[in-house]
Amino acid sequence: MRTRMLALTSAACGAALLGAAALPASASGSASAQEPEADAGVVTAAELLAEVRACSRISKGRYRTDSGSAKATVPVCGTRDAVFWKADMDIDCDGRKTRACNRKTDPYFLPETAFQSSRGEPLDSAALPHVVVPGPSKVWDYRRSGLTGGSVVAVVYRDRVRYGVIGDTGPTGIIGEASYAMAKALGIDPDPSTGGAESGVTYIAFKNSRISPIESRARAQSRGAALAREFVGRS
Repeated sequence: MRTRMLALTSAACGAALLGAAALPASASGSASAQEPEADAGVVTAAELLAEVRACSRISKGRYRTDSGSAKATVPVCGTRDAVFWKADMDIDCDGRKTRACNRKTDPYFLPETAFQSSRGEPLDSAALPHVVVPGPSKVWDYRRSGLTGGSVVAVVYRDRVRYGVIGDTGPTGIIGEASYAMAKALGIDPDPSTGGAESGVTYIAFKNSRISPIESRARAQSRGAALAREFVGRS
């Protein structure tokens, strides 16, 4: 996982169009009545955000969103069933070398991830929606919150909700990063050099929710949807 240098440029308008065009019909999300968000069985972004309005802080301090940030402003908050934070999104392209993620596309590219696939290989950031958590420190240790590699995460951006897993760790003082695939699924520009979102991203990690194999998008989706329904009181 690379150390982030400066806040990435937001691609507010074009990103939503990019994400919708890149995703298959079964994975794309929209607020329109024809899309899955309108389905009575699908938890919406608004429902999840309503559950994380107030922060009961569990971190001993706050995090910066980038190494160049002047102040640490982001706390990690907790509920009985989940841990959450609200930050930006920088793009993690580390792990398996692909056409989208390599040293030419990402100057900070590393050919490894903190957690590995069931085959003992680095995760594929271009294919697997995953989230980066800060490395354990005195501020917060994700392991003490019932989280580990493969823990299920819901990420909310605007009217979209996408599910993935914790797949990598980053600098101990920085928070707000997810994989190329997660950004793309949310309609955020996934370019590791120029993409990302400057703010407005909510990460909700469900405690004791590890799936196996970690690289199964289908299991992350089904487990995430079920946990989200429980989280908003639907079950």
